[in-house]
Amino acid sequence: MATSFVCRASATNQTLSFFRLSFNFLKSFSTSAPSDNASSTSSASKKPKRKKKKNLFEVAQFLPNWGIGYHMAKSHWENVSYEITKINLYKDGRHGKAWGIAYKDGIPADAPKKISGVHKRCWRYIPSLSKSLESKPMSPKSTETVPEIEVQTA
Repeated sequence: MATSFVCRASATNQTLSFFRLSFNFLKSFSTSAPSDNASSTSSASKKPKRKKKKNLFEVAQFLPNWGIGYHMAKSHWENVSYEITKINLYKDGRHGKAWGIAYKDGIPADAPKKISGVHKRCWRYIPSLSKSLESKPMSPKSTETVPEIEVQTA
């Protein structure tokens, strides 16, 4: 009984070794590189990931009040921007509709209009054109200083 068990075990060992050899033989013909070299070549030739550009809503979400009153433009526009006046967001917060006043060479258009292409990934915030409310001079201070000058000269 022990001899039959030993014979059966040796037969299974021979079949397993045959399958291992045939598998290794087939593996040598595969088109992929061996696993040892694959890790070293992939780390050496890693390219930096391209930065994903943002749509208008992804840019506006980090600004106060979702960017209302701030200037934004598409990255390929020159001397053209929109001052955001109204935003309608969908539930996910990355899609919606936006309205704004178009500025060309710093001169505003007549009325707010719906901004087209708000979902395209090419929008940027323009920090040099600050919020319109902050850039306007305060009228109470200017009116206070003018009467004082007139009073002193009179």
